[in-house]
Amino acid sequence: MNGLMIQGTSSGAGKSFITTGLCRHLSNMGIKVCPFKSQNMSTNSTLTHDGLEIASAQAVQAQAARLTPEAFMNPVLLKPRNDCSSEIVLNGKTFAHSMSEYRNFAQTEGISAVRQALAHIAGNFEAVIIEGAGSPAEINLNASEIVNMRIAREANVPVVLVADVDRGGSLAAVVGTLALLGDDRERVKGIIYNMFRGDISLFDDAVKWTENYTGVKVLGVVPFVKGVKIPEEDSLIRRGAEIYGEHETVSTLTDIDYAFDEIARVLSDSLDIDYILRLIHREGTTPQQM
Repeated sequence: MNGLMIQGTSSGAGKSFITTGLCRHLSNMGIKVCPFKSQNMSTNSTLTHDGLEIASAQAVQAQAARLTPEAFMNPVLLKPRNDCSSEIVLNGKTFAHSMSEYRNFAQTEGISAVRQALAHIAGNFEAVIIEGAGSPAEINLNASEIVNMRIAREANVPVVLVADVDRGGSLAAVVGTLALLGDDRERVKGIIYNMFRGDISLFDDAVKWTENYTGVKVLGVVPFVKGVKIPEEDSLIRRGAEIYGEHETVSTLTDIDYAFDEIARVLSDSLDIDYILRLIHREGTTPQQM
């Protein structure tokens, strides 16, 4: 199917930010784009128009794409109750209150719901922007995961890897992640360095080194953005003034619509959008037989 998957070297790398911005940018171009996250773990949820429950992050991304939020955009939602227990929400409805059978659930009802959602998106949209969760290099989770490379394979889409420069160690995070991906490494077609403070030209050598060492194209360096605040997972996007208490709360539809357009503008200015469009609309791509 036509689309792209945004994965991160860690939680909080900015996957939701990039996904949201790309959804708005593609929508501005007149492309019927759908956001998708197969499985989200979050206590922040939203009810859709028909009373189904999805993660707030995917509802926000739907708004960015100028769509009504729907359950198929987030078929599996895990709502933590404590350190050892989560409620499982499947297709917008409570499925179970225990994680004890999660591995079996993920490989049966979970992946079945994900495949149905992807088939629906492939038949009704021109493109999909898929968000991963955490890191795709969690080797201990590979056998049962239904949210990172497993989903990139199911949808047959390329992957862009996002790293957070602000937290430090981003080059090592990129190289280490790629080293642990095995055969899935070939699916990674681009790298985005996110949340850079200051003069971006100072990072030019890092970009050149990354491309020479990994052989993967760096699509751009996204600056640390102040004054933009949208929901992401269990907390707000850790960007710009928010850390220092300078962020203004987005309280109206006008405010959040401005935020979407501002994020899209930043990504358009920072990234190789033409290359991203070529990744999304690959010649000869067809929806995978589910």
